[in-house]
Amino acid sequence: MIETNQDQKRGLSRLVDLSQYKKLNYLWLNGNQLRTIDALGENYRLSELYLQDNELVNIKGAMTRLTNLKILMLQNNQLTRLEETITEFKYMQALETLNLSKNPLAQDSEYRYYTIFHVPSLKLLDRREVKKSEREDAAKLYQQDRQALMDTIAFGRRWDAGPLQSMRDSPLTEPLNHVDNRGRMDQEQRRQLSELPGRTNRHSLMQYSHCDWSKAPKVEERRLNKGRCPEDSAQIVTVRFR
Repeated sequence: MIETNQDQKRGLSRLVDLSQYKKLNYLWLNGNQLRTIDALGENYRLSELYLQDNELVNIKGAMTRLTNLKILMLQNNQLTRLEETITEFKYMQALETLNLSKNPLAQDSEYRYYTIFHVPSLKLLDRREVKKSEREDAAKLYQQDRQALMDTIAFGRRWDAGPLQSMRDSPLTEPLNHVDNRGRMDQEQRRQLSELPGRTNRHSLMQYSHCDWSKAPKVEERRLNKGRCPEDSAQIVTVRFR
């Protein structure tokens, strides 16, 4: 374990290369004049990083490899881009304490919910505990687009069939009366189910309908039978299944 503190000079504007310190766990760089961070790519073992009270304007690409961080202090800097900054934390599955207060990005109306949603491991944000209700509200805000997309994916439309007797009379099941033993067994099972009391009597079915254009008249037939529309002879085939 190595503890390093570079804030003693209180005027550091550029971070020296620390790649030789492979076992570095804690690093204090607060209270300097740092504007960028570009020398921590090899310090994978860092678990606590203190960068508050600097002049940081951008951390893009500086922290994506610090996946073991548990505590990250970035308050009182000049970070303005919320999405770009939060993206740096997406691989930090152990990050529990984060402080971004007193940065311009913290003035964004969606800042707290956005951060909580995209860094789900957080327990403390800006010295405030992350509550379960906040996680739920954040999920509602940022999962709604995904949910809307999921709602558009369908394999048919939902059809409330009522008692299963209507299913036995459907075109799909009628041939089962004379196909084979297995078909008759399925038919018997449906009969038994339909006689059960309560909610077993009702099932949600899927229903598909399409036109069987093979029954529609050909061109010559339409010419010979003027005034008759093709749709008059086309059959609508409906298939229902549980």
